[in-house]
Amino acid sequence: MFLTVSKRLEFSASRRLFIPRWTDNQNLITFGPETKAVYGSGRNYVAHFVFTGPVDPTTGMLINISEIKERAGKVLGAGFDHKFLNADNPKFRKLPPTAENVARQLYLDLAPLFSDVDTKLTACHLIESPERSATFYSDGACEGNYWFEFSAARQTMSPHLGRAMNRRLFGEASSIHGHNYRVRLTFRSETKLGETPLVRHDKIDKCIRSLRAELDHRYLNKDVPELKNRPMTTESVAGYIYERVNAFVPLHRLRLHERDDFFAEISDEENVFLGMRMPFYAAHRLHAAGLSKTKNAALFGKCNNPSGHGHRYLTETTIGGEYDRKSGTLYDFAALQAAIRESLAPWQDRHLDLETDDFRDMTSTGENIVRVLWPKIDSRLNTRLVRLRLWETANNRFTLRRTL
Repeated sequence: MFLTVSKRLEFSASRRLFIPRWTDNQNLITFGPETKAVYGSGRNYVAHFVFTGPVDPTTGMLINISEIKERAGKVLGAGFDHKFLNADNPKFRKLPPTAENVARQLYLDLAPLFSDVDTKLTACHLIESPERSATFYSDGACEGNYWFEFSAARQTMSPHLGRAMNRRLFGEASSIHGHNYRVRLTFRSETKLGETPLVRHDKIDKCIRSLRAELDHRYLNKDVPELKNRPMTTESVAGYIYERVNAFVPLHRLRLHERDDFFAEISDEENVFLGMRMPFYAAHRLHAAGLSKTKNAALFGKCNNPSGHGHRYLTETTIGGEYDRKSGTLYDFAALQAAIRESLAPWQDRHLDLETDDFRDMTSTGENIVRVLWPKIDSRLNTRLVRLRLWETANNRFTLRRTL
């Protein structure tokens, strides 16, 4: 298993995407209309700093999240927050502050500050707008993400199955209904980043415009000819969009949300995944039995309140496995939902330390909660769980992945 802890921080900045030695048209096709913002265009950035390492058996923590906040906050304050990046940060005097380059620089500035601990900064994920984000990894790889939306109606069914079987598999969803879809396109580079984004603006803009024209406000079963002979499922539609984009621009990964809490993901054309989010409400207290009262208070702060405190925890379960091309399904939606709900039920509206057996002998940190939850869900899903995420708050995320 591979465990990571992510801390979310925000900062505001302005920047211009522009290369002086290029013509105005070259800048326009590469960076889009924003390149004309001579004095900069603004963004409210969100940065996620992702760490990995061993979990301390005494404290139950991989890293003290307060340390991430303190050290990363200094990096943001010194070179990024409320800056005109092109002028105020020397790293961007010659290098355009694209989402990819800003994510990379954040990683390079922060990673050395954690050389004194066993924990390693493994990635920096940067969101610059609802439509654009990027991730830089410790091995030098980088991903650029582009989001777009469309609305469409459909009947969830497979033309390769009879009416009775479709009704049995898909229930009410086999009737006509609609979704506000949200799509994430992920492009990846394993080599050193350059001046430009991973995909030129004119290419991605043309690609997304084409997809919207084809899919938006359509009845997918009948209005899109290429979908008529394919199963009309979230997995199948995601696969179709992947194929369309990949033929235009080489694509690494695609995620299709048909609703906020449910998505399908396609990776490298062949791998299909399903993800579902589900919350639970619980109380707990961060307190390590092996530490003194003073040390607990110093380590956990207000989270060590003897009376406890609580969270609206949010889980995200992602499964993989064999994709059934005849039905267009990876896993039954209702069965997936039931497995997660059953796994969370014993913790719902409970004090994790006082009313469950899971944390009698361990601290109920996010790291431990996600590790305890994994086998509960995995056993109900025929060991098809590939990733489990837990948000304790919007700013603190814990992720466990199955290593292959």
